[in-house]
Amino acid sequence: MTGQDPETTPVIIGVGQINDRPETPADGLDPVGLMTRALRRADADAGGGVLVDCDSLSVVAQLAWPQINPVDAKVAKELGIDPAHRMQTALPNGDSPILLLHEAANRIGRGEAKICAIAGGEALRTAGHLAALKKPEGGEKPNALRDASHRVRHGYPQSYGLVVPTDVYPLYENAGRASYCQSLAEGQAETGAIWAVMSEVAAASDGAWIRKPVKAEAVVEPSENNRPIAFPYTKLQVANSSVNQGAAFIVTSLAEARRRGIPDERLVHIGYGAAAHESGNFLARDRYDQSPSLATSIERAMALNEIGTNDLAHVELYSCFPCVPKMARRVLDWPIEKPVTVFGGLTFGGGPIGNYMSHAVVAMAEKLRGSDGRGLLFANGGYATHNHAIMLSGAPTGAHFPQDFDYQTEADGRRGEVPPIDEDYAGPAVIETYTVHYDRAGSPKSGVIVALTPNGSRTLAKVPADDGETIAFLTDGRCEPVGASGNIERRRDGLALWQRS
Repeated sequence: MTGQDPETTPVIIGVGQINDRPETPADGLDPVGLMTRALRRADADAGGGVLVDCDSLSVVAQLAWPQINPVDAKVAKELGIDPAHRMQTALPNGDSPILLLHEAANRIGRGEAKICAIAGGEALRTAGHLAALKKPEGGEKPNALRDASHRVRHGYPQSYGLVVPTDVYPLYENAGRASYCQSLAEGQAETGAIWAVMSEVAAASDGAWIRKPVKAEAVVEPSENNRPIAFPYTKLQVANSSVNQGAAFIVTSLAEARRRGIPDERLVHIGYGAAAHESGNFLARDRYDQSPSLATSIERAMALNEIGTNDLAHVELYSCFPCVPKMARRVLDWPIEKPVTVFGGLTFGGGPIGNYMSHAVVAMAEKLRGSDGRGLLFANGGYATHNHAIMLSGAPTGAHFPQDFDYQTEADGRRGEVPPIDEDYAGPAVIETYTVHYDRAGSPKSGVIVALTPNGSRTLAKVPADDGETIAFLTDGRCEPVGASGNIERRRDGLALWQRS
């Protein structure tokens, strides 16, 4: 394209992934093995002999095997390479692969590197199996997600059961459903429709973990094999993290790709992208029915690339929980019947914590090669916190690098006033959003209400499991709990209880 320098124009030349599920989980690869295997496959996909000249290696932090962190040096050693630039992300956030892709493209755009390799891998299936073998008799089943060092903390939200993403994303789901003026049945039907199509994509994806199509009704209806997790989510509506998966991709300059004789039809071009974030404190959000940073990252990426929704051949709208692709598809005006994934989604494709989007990059590259199609990758991480979108194309994009992808100021300008937190409130309040958490047998453990007080403060209240009447009110769909009035009473231990009006 006009004005582009091939030496500073980044392209993806090789992609690879591994789906490691030995009959005996203990025989599985560790995260270093998964990343190394995926990178070697990416190297072979690029024609071979590329990694030996790699001058930048970036890896997504892994959660399953904390005892081997950091892993970037270990991966380099296994590959027998010594890149000048080497790093591992601080945390395994869902946006990490797209962030690393964008940073690699900028590194090439600045002339700081010619060959950048990006990889990630998680082996929670094997780690969980090994931990279960060591658990004390009668002890709790290990949970690597809840036990992760960056989540083992005690504070106000944690005292009400809001600890991991599975606990928190339902707050967005329930607030969103009310905002969309959907009944519970309508909201669940939307989820079922999106997830059923995702399962079909996964069934046709070589790298997917679950390759069996699932009907929409089976996704949302609780059953013996689909237990409730956190209302209204069941097991088939949440990310499947018990996987052993790795994925990698290699980015070079267009000039370097040509010097290596890689055909143009094998190249995937990188367009413009945008990133923005919410507060790291999920109680310090202006609302739970939408996300200014999510909307900004998608809208700005589309505008920078000068494209509309109808110009996209494919999308990957991050699908850790239904509320995220629901918000994203409304920003894009993406039809419900069209797939929101090229890989299969985090339930069926597999949810390797922070590395899912590396698999999406692999799948998107394979879809776009040899075409003039364009695809949007949208990543989300944390607790609906981190958002990063970027366009890929089978044809040159005209994008220039390096590029500034930080659109935080714009997102902040779209954000409404954030309610102050009142941890000691007692008195009348209105439900802003809520969820109910379940045990492994499918019985309610407790409910949690996010409430707004008459003076506009935000506060939390608990619903005990034995308050069957309130649990039923929150979950039976007969009326919409969001917006309902109640009263908050304080217990002697300081926790607040929700009482229906």
